[in-house]
Amino acid sequence: MLWAIPRETIEAAATDPEFLILYDRAIAAFDRGLATDDTWWSRTRPHLAGQSIAYFSAEFALHQSLAIYAGGLGVLAGDHCKEASDLGVPIIGVGFIYPQGYFHQRISPEGWQEESYERLSWTDAPIEPAKGPDGKPCLTAVPLEDRSVLVAVWLVRVGRVRLYLLDTDLEENAPWDRELSARLYGGGRETRVQQEIVLGIGGVRALRALGLEPAVFHLNEGHAAFVVLQRIRDLVECGATFDAALEEVRQTTVFTTHTPVSAGHDAFPFHLVEQHLAGCWGTLGPHRDRFLALGSHDSGVGAQFNMTALAIRSAARVNAVSRLHGDVTRQMWGAMWPGVPEAEQPISWVTNGVHLLTWIAREMTDLFTRYLGADWLEYHHDPALWDGVLAIPDAELWAARQPLRQYLFAFMRERARQRWTEERVGIPRVVAAGPLIEPDALTIGFARRFASYKRAELIFHDPDRLARILNAAGRPVQLIFAGKAHPADDVGKRHMQNVYRHALDPLFGGRVAFVDDYDLHVAHFLIQGCDVWLNTPRKPLEASGTSGMKAAINGVPHLSIGDGWWAEGFNGTNWWVIDGGVEGDNYDAIDEADAHALYRLIEEEIVPAFYDRDAANVPRRFVVTIKEAIRSVAPRFSARRMLQEYVEQMYAPTLLRKLELNS
Repeated sequence: MLWAIPRETIEAAATDPEFLILYDRAIAAFDRGLATDDTWWSRTRPHLAGQSIAYFSAEFALHQSLAIYAGGLGVLAGDHCKEASDLGVPIIGVGFIYPQGYFHQRISPEGWQEESYERLSWTDAPIEPAKGPDGKPCLTAVPLEDRSVLVAVWLVRVGRVRLYLLDTDLEENAPWDRELSARLYGGGRETRVQQEIVLGIGGVRALRALGLEPAVFHLNEGHAAFVVLQRIRDLVECGATFDAALEEVRQTTVFTTHTPVSAGHDAFPFHLVEQHLAGCWGTLGPHRDRFLALGSHDSGVGAQFNMTALAIRSAARVNAVSRLHGDVTRQMWGAMWPGVPEAEQPISWVTNGVHLLTWIAREMTDLFTRYLGADWLEYHHDPALWDGVLAIPDAELWAARQPLRQYLFAFMRERARQRWTEERVGIPRVVAAGPLIEPDALTIGFARRFASYKRAELIFHDPDRLARILNAAGRPVQLIFAGKAHPADDVGKRHMQNVYRHALDPLFGGRVAFVDDYDLHVAHFLIQGCDVWLNTPRKPLEASGTSGMKAAINGVPHLSIGDGWWAEGFNGTNWWVIDGGVEGDNYDAIDEADAHALYRLIEEEIVPAFYDRDAANVPRRFVVTIKEAIRSVAPRFSARRMLQEYVEQMYAPTLLRKLELNS
């Protein structure tokens, strides 16, 4: 940003007394934010001073300027690191740099998703070379098959947290190896297994080269499970037996699984794993079969090397990301503990949360400061604090919501104009982008990855009934969609194409819009500017979900299937739960029942609550729901509550166990 400002502007600011006062105040606050001597961690865990936790994840969503994320997994990892910084928890992040990032989405005239990649601008990105103890840029080597791949390490400063990103795009590497870290989730299974070897084995080696010795390793999903191989090898080379090394690794490893679908867990043929691990064994060669057995799992297609199975067997503490997901995970992996009742299987749960400061709009934070107190951010995980929301005058809360709606509509119009003038897109694409959206109509948002189980098309189940809802005289409703399908998921792309075509259907009168190229920037407008947030997954396939949490803290009530976090978040008065009352395997019957339940909620509860206004044009019943949504969600589903649970249930016990092992 500073490089984009003319030098004369900066020089003028440097002589402006008012600006310098503001500057000094900001720098002082920044320095306080980086201090480590008075944090929640230092106050509550002084006996763990000097210990650290390595947090491995395939993606991190920090800001749209660093496109090293694809979706919910990365957003969770980014919020985890930000909250760790706020609390002073000594997290060290490890991931990939992805010079080509995740793809930009373009919609063809036929509504088909097309992907394009934009190379990272190294001079503009918030990164710097990571340096080792000798002050030189950190490099490490990772054996792959019969060769060695050189890995550079970059540093991102996330407040107090350091995030190290691995990069194979070096001149010393072969062209195909330079591509390993090029883009997120690119290539086929062979590329994926090589990426995961670089992440796991290369990540441990990079930490060692940086002079860092974390006491605990947290694997955020199975992509990083090869961490355990390198750690076992290191211990064996220091004289430990394989069994002793495995036990020490297990006692100091934490694993979080996010996926309730078998196909979502990376699994590879054994020969492929053996081929690419050929140079990784070292002194572990005689124990190769024992290590491979740690990953053996049959999910219905024969035994394969499963990364989640490896992580579960190599971690003392395993958690799912919501209470319901914990039940599903124990059912999925219960065969690992034959004869052990499901309730006693060693898989717990820590429900996801969101980093409040990242996602709350300024208009809402200003409101909370006035009514909850100037120090509300320090105590935002305390449910009692949020009872103060009930004291906010209805008219004032409603007034704070209005500019957020206007920002969203202005953003959509400007993006449509930009697509038309710069890309010369046709009129249909302009119409689909939402220029006919009304500024005062009830707006329902749906933004997430397009996958079959998300059921993005559920609301279109009965087009004629939906058209009547959307076009009701004096009480219109409009739908805004956004999201990307995985580049290899043609079924997901077909769902997205169908939604896009609905946005062009005259039946709906221009009240359906699709916002393309969904990213963190677009997400802020949507979760803050819509009136209601829609979520329609096929239960129980939503592990947790976090977009509804972000919407709720901005006063956007949730309209959702009772899955993921919403199964424990719904309290009967804070939003709406969609339940058609049909269970079993007849998906057509379930979809029909859920769709009609959704229509009933919109027609009979949401529309009247939104449009019934008092003399001051305030929808009192709707504002009551907004208040309860904020009050019930902000503390319970914050990243602060989440991270404190990780510390209490996962990190602190593991760190104490590590200290016992050392003593």
